[in-house]
Amino acid sequence: MVLEELILHYYLKVFSLLIVTLFITFFLYTFYVLNKDLDISERLIIIKKGEKIENLLNHNINNLSKIESIILNIYFKASNILLNKFIHFGEFNVESNVSAINLLEIVSNPSNIINRITIVEGWSNKQLKFELSKYFNNIKNVPYEDIIADTYFFEKNSNFETFVENLITIKSKYMNNFKDNIVYKKFTENEIMIIGSIIEKEGLDREDKKKISSVIFNRLNKNMKLQIDATVIYAITKGQYNLKRRLLFKDLKIDHPFNTYIYNGLPPKPISYVGKETLDIIFENYKTDFLFYFFNNSLNRHIFSKTYEEHKKKLNDYRSKK
Repeated sequence: MVLEELILHYYLKVFSLLIVTLFITFFLYTFYVLNKDLDISERLIIIKKGEKIENLLNHNINNLSKIESIILNIYFKASNILLNKFIHFGEFNVESNVSAINLLEIVSNPSNIINRITIVEGWSNKQLKFELSKYFNNIKNVPYEDIIADTYFFEKNSNFETFVENLITIKSKYMNNFKDNIVYKKFTENEIMIIGSIIEKEGLDREDKKKISSVIFNRLNKNMKLQIDATVIYAITKGQYNLKRRLLFKDLKIDHPFNTYIYNGLPPKPISYVGKETLDIIFENYKTDFLFYFFNNSLNRHIFSKTYEEHKKKLNDYRSKK
């Protein structure tokens, strides 16, 4: 009886040791499988909405043994339950030497592929829509006054509405920085965007824009008509700017609310998208005594004057040399 007990005790000890050994071996093997570099078939992994973990593993990882597939499957599902790591759908850029742990970290976060879009100052609605159509479906018109023309980064497969809301928030935060600025106290935010849009369509560079902004402010202060050609072109082309000919004298007489040769003050709305640099110029409130300017094609720049007599003389001199 004693011998049988010893034998049973021996076998129990051997069995326990075997179980522990198997457990340690499985643990080490699992650790190895989770940390070894996976053989990723493509660096760009596309996960469709509702796709199962099994599909992710089978379609994107080469040379997986059955046991490795089971381990990874269990690991991903356990991480989902215990760590709340849900697999996102979308497109993911994956390095060739990624491990299962790294892979889960990548696909359980929003797409790591970042797109960049540059909204060019002076663009029309049509130009922006064309650019947005490269990245989004079901795009809608984005009013000129809602956003600032700039370069923006966003995750691939981002929602259009969310993207625009983000741009609106960025503009709001920018404007809040100038709440105490003298320009902001004199003009509404919409009026500032209108002024900015005119400067965008008229100005050539930063220095030119500064002078044009001063002309606009000076004429508004004196209750003079702005007489800006860009607003007339906007009125004639309905905002498309594809006039394809020279602006004629008769064009300046068209009865349209955006024609600043006919109506005093600013147009009802902006005529293009406005860039941050131009808004900076507006808030700088650059001062000159200029009230007039025209574009000199020979010099490829605007010529500014303080009085109408000076303006007329410079304009006649220019025309006589053409």
